[in-house]
Amino acid sequence: MVGVAAPNSLPRHAERLEADGLSGVAVVDSQNLSGDPYVALALAARVTDRLGLATGVTNPYTRHAAATACSIASVQAVSNGRAVLGIGRGDSALAHLGKSPVPVPVFARYLRRLQGYLRGDDVPFDEDEEEGDVASLDALGLAGQPDASRIHWIASQPKVPLDVAASGPRVIELGATVGDQITFAVGADAERLQWGIDLARAARRAAGLDADTLGVGAYVNVAVHPDLDVARQLVSGGLSTVARFNVMHGRTNGPLDAADQAVLGSLHDRYDMNHHTQPGSAQADTLTTEFAARHALVGSPARVLQRFADLIDLGIDRFVVMGAPRAAGLDQEGKYAQRAFVADVLPALLAA
Repeated sequence: MVGVAAPNSLPRHAERLEADGLSGVAVVDSQNLSGDPYVALALAARVTDRLGLATGVTNPYTRHAAATACSIASVQAVSNGRAVLGIGRGDSALAHLGKSPVPVPVFARYLRRLQGYLRGDDVPFDEDEEEGDVASLDALGLAGQPDASRIHWIASQPKVPLDVAASGPRVIELGATVGDQITFAVGADAERLQWGIDLARAARRAAGLDADTLGVGAYVNVAVHPDLDVARQLVSGGLSTVARFNVMHGRTNGPLDAADQAVLGSLHDRYDMNHHTQPGSAQADTLTTEFAARHALVGSPARVLQRFADLIDLGIDRFVVMGAPRAAGLDQEGKYAQRAFVADVLPALLAA
């Protein structure tokens, strides 16, 4: 379940999720919109026993790879091995610094270096990471100095899994070959997820890796409510964000019919980062009920359960659930959707 990295409220939220039977919480890393994810996750670790603790997601721009590895490894230590590092190319965190998502080659270099740090390897110094007028350590004339970068203490505990969030083909292939697991942000349409899974497995085979060892997850927007239009309104904020990942630069990839192409084109043109993830925003209002019915898991408990089952049959082994936040005028409907998910959907999923 996705949550906000609010240090004062996440521990209570995590306790509720664990009591309800969910297996984990993932928090956003967007410094201008929420608190520090690693502080929040460490606090949540102290009040839970089994709940997985993940970033959902961090990025390769706002922290040096060594700092990112150190932070999530600290969560790993205080949680006794329950941490997962989710990472993407960057979205709102970079937007509020006036930046676009990092280019794929930059992301690839960062991921490879990050994996080295997470393993406790020696990571060569990278001149490309230097910014401004910071001189090389050689300028100090030290009698001795490190000749590579390494987090020495990190190897004393289990390695934190690296989970790559992916929507486009190049990042899918990168995540499948460099990451420990991949989580698709392509919506909940089975045809699109099958497209992503096929790309990931083909990339692993081409790299000489076992395609069956890759963990495969999906970000899914969920609202359990018998009225599909109400359900659309409940998921519209989060779904507009996931949908935008699939038309980030005005182009789309993977299977989409003409109606969906039109919705995504309108969403791209109307997306207002000042109202990121918000129901009732200009971008959220571009989503039709038909679009939500295909690309989110919405409807009655039976319908939502069948959609989950269809995706499990594809090989999805993890779901990062983006629930139904409160929408204006729909407080009771939002509370109903949350209760119905916990009472009528989650137990069957856990038993599957």
